Amino acid sequence: MSERRLTPSAAELGAFAVGAVGLLLCLAGPGAGTRGGYASYLSAYLFWTGLSLGCLAVTMLHHLVGGEWGLVTRRLLQAGTRTLPLMALLFLPLLFGLSTLYPWAASPATIASEGARAYLSRPFFLFRAAAYFASWIALAFWVPRWSSRLEDADDPRLAQRLRVLCAWGLVVYGLTTFYSAVDWILSLEPGWTSTVYGMIVMVGQGLSALALVTAVAGALSSRPPLSEALTAPRLNDLGNLLLTFVMLWAYVAFSQYLIIWSGDLPRETSWVLNRTRPGWDKVALILIFFHFAVPFLLLLFRRVKRSRAALAAVAGGLVAIHALDVFWRVRPSSEPGALAFHWPDATAPLALGGFWVGAYLFQLRRHPPRPLPQVRHA
Repeated sequence: MSERRLTPSAAELGAFAVGAVGLLLCLAGPGAGTRGGYASYLSAYLFWTGLSLGCLAVTMLHHLVGGEWGLVTRRLLQAGTRTLPLMALLFLPLLFGLSTLYPWAASPATIASEGARAYLSRPFFLFRAAAYFASWIALAFWVPRWSSRLEDADDPRLAQRLRVLCAWGLVVYGLTTFYSAVDWILSLEPGWTSTVYGMIVMVGQGLSALALVTAVAGALSSRPPLSEALTAPRLNDLGNLLLTFVMLWAYVAFSQYLIIWSGDLPRETSWVLNRTRPGWDKVALILIFFHFAVPFLLLLFRRVKRSRAALAAVAGGLVAIHALDVFWRVRPSSEPGALAFHWPDATAPLALGGFWVGAYLFQLRRHPPRPLPQVRHA
């Protein structure tokens, strides 16, 4: 499979077509232009962009800590990382709905603090968004580029430069992801603040990205080179990493709830109350069981972690349930009250998912997985 072949395949064209139709239905269908419609688009956007950023973060983490699990999934992670320029383009529809989606953009007077008003001014908001995407796309360009060069030739100096880049890249990723979470999610409810929310977002991105590539590796494991590379010990390593991320997600999510519960302040408890109203409370229970309890129990079993089909099924379920988690965190901000589904709730994930999957498949075909001996020194 050549990396120079750039003609889109039928699967890629089909995914892009689904994305285009979904985007048309989202922007022109019922609910388009409303706050709920923009919130649906934002929740879908954050999920799919989170997959790209999670792939970037896990890639950089592997270059620092090593491990054969990363050699098996490296090209799968890099394909997700390379979708970031597309996600930057898909951010543009949100700019047309700033005043509809964010209360501070419609009426700065709703923010009591003068410092917060200056921070959430429209020009500064746009400048920060541009800085986030510039840093992410730069890392998404250089990290895979240097990694691919190491796969072709062992170069200790380049390997050291790549480790330094990944070390600083993780710092940049942490800062930009934290502040983008403040800008794009917390500012939906300007009166509510959380110092742990950025960590929740980062852990969720890492978990969903690792789960995605584990599921993709399982789906491709019947064909070389993954059929030889995806051995039981390496599957076990991936399963252990998934288990670690599941526990870390539960820890930071519960920490936020515990802080809000112990403080018992109206401006903080309102966030939890909005997400435990009729309908939303059922979603919260689903997340407790299927984002933590069920995968935690399954991943304790060695047999599950060493089975390609079982581990891929658990990983695929984690990707799907994390999409629901993002929806639960974002969507109630636009419509406090009982859960009510709207047209964009279905079309926005379809649109963004079609574009993301099409771009992912395209990048994966351009840069397919290599036999493990060719990347062992990288």
